[in-house]
Amino acid sequence: MVRRKKRTGILRRSLLLALGVVLFLIIVIYVFFGIYFRSHFFYQTSIEDVDVGGKTAEQAVDELRSQVRDYLLTIYDRDGNKYQIVGTDIEYDYKPMGEEEKLVSEQKSFLWPGKIAKNKKLSVDKSISYDEDLLREEVMSFSCLQEENMKKPKDATIEMTDNGYELIPEEQGNYLIADKTLAAVKAVVEAGETEFTFTDDLYEKPKVTSDDELLKERITKIQSFFGAEITYDMGMDKEVVDQSVISSWIVVDEDYNISFDEEKVAAYVQSLASKYNTYGDEREFLTSKGDTVTIGGGDYGWVIDKEAEREQLLQEVKNGEVKTREPVYSQTAVSRNKDDIGNTYIEIDYTNQHMWYYENGVMKIDTDIVSGNISRGNGSPDGVFKIVYKKSPAVLKGEDYESNVTYFMPFAYNVGIHDASWRNGKFGGNIYKTSGSHGCINTPEEVVTMMYEMVKVDTPVIAYYREEVKLTAENTRISNAYSYYDAEKEKAKEEAERKKAQEQGQGTPVAGEGQRITEDGSVENVP
Repeated sequence: MVRRKKRTGILRRSLLLALGVVLFLIIVIYVFFGIYFRSHFFYQTSIEDVDVGGKTAEQAVDELRSQVRDYLLTIYDRDGNKYQIVGTDIEYDYKPMGEEEKLVSEQKSFLWPGKIAKNKKLSVDKSISYDEDLLREEVMSFSCLQEENMKKPKDATIEMTDNGYELIPEEQGNYLIADKTLAAVKAVVEAGETEFTFTDDLYEKPKVTSDDELLKERITKIQSFFGAEITYDMGMDKEVVDQSVISSWIVVDEDYNISFDEEKVAAYVQSLASKYNTYGDEREFLTSKGDTVTIGGGDYGWVIDKEAEREQLLQEVKNGEVKTREPVYSQTAVSRNKDDIGNTYIEIDYTNQHMWYYENGVMKIDTDIVSGNISRGNGSPDGVFKIVYKKSPAVLKGEDYESNVTYFMPFAYNVGIHDASWRNGKFGGNIYKTSGSHGCINTPEEVVTMMYEMVKVDTPVIAYYREEVKLTAENTRISNAYSYYDAEKEKAKEEAERKKAQEQGQGTPVAGEGQRITEDGSVENVP
């Protein structure tokens, strides 16, 4: 029993001794690391993503400086181009501020058992130094900051294109603002960031964008004008005013005020008039004798009222109207087709002293007449006219005459068709050459009686000579007679042509009326 107790006592002492040794070692280790972490960072500690675990503050500074010296900043511009700034090129360096020692001293080193295995990310108020001049040189050497490689932004605008006026979106361009760009890069460098993409605020911006309310309102207004479509019914032809025409009339100034170039609108209406007006035009006319004569002058034909048409057209375009209509006419004719005379008309052949009346292509009247006295300068006006009015009875008055007639149908100023009882039934032949009228168309009374009932106001009258005549009476001038001869105007025209030929050296001098060429080639008046 004594021996067993003795062995038990020895075992107990051994256990106590072992426990004491272990405890001692633990205390030694605890104290050792407690003292160690008073000057070293806990393991798993990083400063600014640099591992400083187990390092002294001085060693941490060296590690941080090493990392900074390897600094590389990568920059991307708006176009995706890549640029790099190497730390050594700008003398980039780390300058400690004593924060490292403070962080070590604040660790509470004897609490290390609870913190040694935990990740700890610390930050310090560090000072980064670099050469600003070198940084400026690096940044300003970027190709994206070279003037030839930068494109200024463009404002959104309203422009004329092949499709008319359109809203052209703005262009951002890639024009960097140098001072702002350099300041942004400096901030990135000082923050120690390693990647940076130029932000939009570093670029010059368009002042006007396609979202601009004024621009949207203006283009909407223009589009409403383009919606207009005015189709002119010109008989067999059509003329259309649509966007392709309207776009050239619209004027947009630099402030996007919209107006119409009224001169261009007037020019368009003038082009319609030039193309479709038939007033006084020459026409090929198939006579009752079966041949064709050329006759122009007179006052018959279509005439567009250019001012009224311009105003109406402009208003319709502004209202965005779609319609088909005729132009505004100040004078109309029977037909809008190429042959605007139609098949109901009066035909007067002065040379043959004969007159016909056709109604819907059927001859109703066929009669001899006596027209104006050619020998006394009273030749009747030729051209295409129309019956202006009808009167019964009527008194015809002139400077030296006054005649009572039963029926009177004027067609050219004061010249018209009427009965002439004083002719005693003698009409036709060559009477008109020496004993003709003052210009009117003397017609047998029984014929005029029928015509007066048949013929309506505005019926076309085609009157012509088959030989060349020179009409000088006042009524032929006023009525725009085809053969009207203005002696003064013709003389002036011939004189102008003669002088022009002399000035240009085009051959020998040309003698005018009442002049002759002398032996030395000069021009003199005939005595």
